[in-house]
Amino acid sequence: MFKKFKELFGSENLLDLAFDKTLTMMEFDYKMYKASKQTLRDSDSDELPFDFKKTDRKINKYEREVRRNVLTHLSVAGTQNIVPGLVLVSIVIDVERIGDYTKNIAGLAKMNPKKLDGDQIESQLQKIESYIDEHFPIVTEVLKSQDKKKARQVMAKEEEISKIVDSMIKELVTNKTMDISCSEAVILAMYIRFLKRINAHLTNIASAIVNPFPRIGFREKE
Repeated sequence: MFKKFKELFGSENLLDLAFDKTLTMMEFDYKMYKASKQTLRDSDSDELPFDFKKTDRKINKYEREVRRNVLTHLSVAGTQNIVPGLVLVSIVIDVERIGDYTKNIAGLAKMNPKKLDGDQIESQLQKIESYIDEHFPIVTEVLKSQDKKKARQVMAKEEEISKIVDSMIKELVTNKTMDISCSEAVILAMYIRFLKRINAHLTNIASAIVNPFPRIGFREKE
């Protein structure tokens, strides 16, 4: 759809600054995701390694700054670079939402101050987590390189992840032999849904590199 952001925008202008802030937001998201997952899944403590609210406020601040930078640039430059500007505004919405979901996972860790085990769905849960662990750095690299092949790799996994999530939720609802409490089942179900939403937003970002602006967030048209 377009060449590399920096090549289109030129150097050291407002869109260039907005792009760099978007990458910083992605770094914050990934840091929050890893910390929240580790606290919920691998720790018997509800103590988070840093202040999530402070980091989330930084993400929100950067989102506003990206919007402001894009708006100011387009106000001055007119329609020049309007498509990448609109794409960037769309991307930061997804980036900000990822931060919200990582914060929600941290909230689950606070409600369940011991390791959360998936019991009979543990292997499926680990598979979803591994996909997301892979997708975060890939999507960040896709933004930097505009690599459509890598973007398509992320997009191709969305349907599989959705099916695995639906299967896990069904197992939680219908399987009477799982050795977990009611509260653990609720937290597990919420965690699974948050993971699905995080991956959906990562997929949306990847789609912005592959699809024309009207189809961002949708499958690539064959």
